[in-house]
Amino acid sequence: MKKHFAFVVLSFLFACLSAQAQMAPAPADVVRKIADNVLENTSFKFINKETGETYTNTKDLAYSPQVRNESPYNTWEYWNGVLSVAMVQLGQILNEPKYIEYSKHNYDFIFSNLDYFKKQYDQNVKKSSYTEFFRLGKLDDCGAMAAGLADVYAFDKKPEYMDYLNRVGNYILTKQEKLSDQTLCRPVPRVYTIWADDLYMSIPYLARMGKLTGDNKYYDFAIQQVENFGKYLYNPSNGLYYHCWYSDVSLNGVAHWGRCNGWVMMATAELLNILPEDHPKRAEMIRMLLRQIVGVSRYQDTSGLWHQVLDKPDSYLESSCTAMFVYSIAKAVNKGWIDPRYMSIANNGWKGLSTKIQADGQVQDICIGTGISE
Repeated sequence: MKKHFAFVVLSFLFACLSAQAQMAPAPADVVRKIADNVLENTSFKFINKETGETYTNTKDLAYSPQVRNESPYNTWEYWNGVLSVAMVQLGQILNEPKYIEYSKHNYDFIFSNLDYFKKQYDQNVKKSSYTEFFRLGKLDDCGAMAAGLADVYAFDKKPEYMDYLNRVGNYILTKQEKLSDQTLCRPVPRVYTIWADDLYMSIPYLARMGKLTGDNKYYDFAIQQVENFGKYLYNPSNGLYYHCWYSDVSLNGVAHWGRCNGWVMMATAELLNILPEDHPKRAEMIRMLLRQIVGVSRYQDTSGLWHQVLDKPDSYLESSCTAMFVYSIAKAVNKGWIDPRYMSIANNGWKGLSTKIQADGQVQDICIGTGISE
């Protein structure tokens, strides 16, 4: 997952730093190198894990519980949804359609072969390639991948895509676990635990559906989540978000994890990027974004990077949260939501992050997925 996340965050960076001149290394050159590496290393094939045979599609393929997709870049996992969003943005900004075509190809490849893997799912095959697509039992199963699909739908209006997008909307709005005040939560590790991650696993999709359908219920629910997550997770004493809140004991977890703060900031920026200019809650969303930007800026290392645990300088300097903050701050400045003076935070972050990028496009010091334990 670390290498997947590397391209994702750097793609977001270019989307916001493209307006900045005299940056070294040039964001476009860096991100293009990483993106092209992803394109070169994505195979649109399936493999039988037992025999090693590969197949270009599953049409007329005899059923086997051993068949999987060969490439990790076209599994149904949340990071590939973020990857798709980034690829589409990159293609639009660079005016290079190959990146948009990559995302279109990925979703077409998946949807064209779902019938085969539905058989595996129905037979409870472990580690089936698309279990999450069929299961739809938590936000990680659908939110980010649906956001990526919504972007692809703008270029490829397959009815099955919209069918899935509507299915996800119904799940999030009516079935996903929530507190009594409608705050999204999870049943683990304790009953009704709020995870900061879930703001990004829901809001980019919700904002896109608001735009696609013209139905304000998606915007209103997204705004409600930003407000409620702030109520439960924001720490006013230091300006940071906690990773979680346990409803059964009304307590936060102890950590101000860097990437969970990045998820919150990026989700808010994604919402503002789509939310109508005349929405009555728009100013409040900008205020909450700026509040968080000021908070995390206090913990930026002199290198420009941020620590894995933001308020723990003995934790390592971590690349993904740095990229997420740089993306969000630069976007907020470039869009005119906040004062231009805040761009210095993003510029310093980019300088620090560029030291973590190797010649082959790999990015160092990216945290793996971090769960929550009691």
